Amino acid sequence: MLKSPDFMREMKRGEETAVADLLTEAFGQKDEAHLVEALRKSRAIAGEMVLPMNGEVIGYAALSTMLSPKGWLCLSPVAIRPNLQGRGFGRRLTGMITQWAEMSGQTVVVLGDPDFYSRCGFKMIANGFTSPYPLTHTLTAGPAKAKVKDLIYPKAFGA
Repeated sequence: MLKSPDFMREMKRGEETAVADLLTEAFGQKDEAHLVEALRKSRAIAGEMVLPMNGEVIGYAALSTMLSPKGWLCLSPVAIRPNLQGRGFGRRLTGMITQWAEMSGQTVVVLGDPDFYSRCGFKMIANGFTSPYPLTHTLTAGPAKAKVKDLIYPKAFGA
């Protein structure tokens, strides 16, 4: 019988290997694990959350500090163990981040599947922003107000 996951919590020291394994399994290659490692090394990570279940890390989400607009965060990557996908764990994990952004007045930007992220509470980015990535797949949670309209991601995203 499948046990329900525990509550999402901050990643603990020593869970880096489990997270890298999860990211590699979820995405079918190591690019996202390398991205997280580069974000950690550059100190761009603002927070890392895990979803534990049965003593294992089955879900992960990282928030990184955007270079522009100042004060914005970027959600990437988000992963759920493949054999547990489609059960709502990713939507709940991402939805909790959306709720936090709304309640705290923090803007979080994500690049991804608009259908999935809109179900989690994200909204398509407002007109007038520029990005090195497609705006058709760029969504925000929180106030999304900024004087500067250029989205500049942490340097690790270009690595």
